[in-house]
Amino acid sequence: MGRMSARKSKSTRITLQDVARKSGFSPSTVSIVLSEAPLSRYVAAQTKERIRKTAEVLGYRPDVFARSLRSRRSNTIGVLLFDISDPFCVLILRGIEKALHGTRFMPILMDAHHERAQFEGYLDLLMERRVEGLIVVANWLFDEGGLLKASSREPMPSVVVGRDVSEQRIGSVIVDNEAGGYLAIKHLYDLGHRQIALIRGPEKLIDSTRRWNGIERFARENGWKIDPRRVRQLRDAIEPISGFEGGMQLTADLLQSRQKFTALMAFDDLTALGALRALAQAGLSAPRDCSIIGFDDVPLAALSTPGITTIRQPMEEMGAAAARRVLDALHEGRSLGSGLQMLPPELVLRDSTAKLD
Repeated sequence: MGRMSARKSKSTRITLQDVARKSGFSPSTVSIVLSEAPLSRYVAAQTKERIRKTAEVLGYRPDVFARSLRSRRSNTIGVLLFDISDPFCVLILRGIEKALHGTRFMPILMDAHHERAQFEGYLDLLMERRVEGLIVVANWLFDEGGLLKASSREPMPSVVVGRDVSEQRIGSVIVDNEAGGYLAIKHLYDLGHRQIALIRGPEKLIDSTRRWNGIERFARENGWKIDPRRVRQLRDAIEPISGFEGGMQLTADLLQSRQKFTALMAFDDLTALGALRALAQAGLSAPRDCSIIGFDDVPLAALSTPGITTIRQPMEEMGAAAARRVLDALHEGRSLGSGLQMLPPELVLRDSTAKLD
């Protein structure tokens, strides 16, 4: 049987008292050593080694729940998002998980499914579970009012990813959308395109306004005139697939309008994929008939044919940055504050854009 003989059956939990009896030391000494309490520095190295080895052989696992009750620490970070199926969320969640890995904090993930009421309900539930910090991955439905109300009841380090709510005293991590809009239109302009169609994001989405500001700034600086006849806007919608459908419909509308355009800047990658579909249905293709650029760099952008040239949001780093800000605040025992962290975008070249002949 070997070391397995010392183990209890799987149905019986190994306790601190079991480790104490087997090692020959008192439960208090065993607790001090295994919890790495400050007093453990006064315990002899040989004693610590024997206790840890005994705990390993027995298969002892500390009762985190009981420990949290004693310390009044939950060791959890709430992660609340509006739609886990949104490609925008996947890499952000990966960044959060990587930043928390190896720490004593475990994420508790909740998906509000695009429902404001459900968002607020989950927020209350996380507060009841005494999460020590909160990260919200926002979309256009996000209403900071619910977060402000919850934070006023029980202040905790909180960060919103994807929306600037720093004016509401909430920490924020976003990409520099204006710089991204500028980069996208500059890329098409540098390829020789002047007749450029533009699909703006939903009116209620601040990202859309800031990307448009970047386009307008480039136009002013380079004497390029935006033709309103080549501009369309996505409607406000809550389904993640709506960007694809909107891009397809609005591109078809642009083609039917007979307004010539040699390039198209889409609000995001799903919109760009919809534009590609509309071109194909009209017997056209990118970049031969029309160059297309997206925004975000979701995984689908690299998998399409052709691959979508896009403006990359550093989504994994945004998630990691949010988690690090919460961890730093908890480590220093302070509130997070309302700082805004803006990360730079990056142009990713693929096959959907080409120099104008």
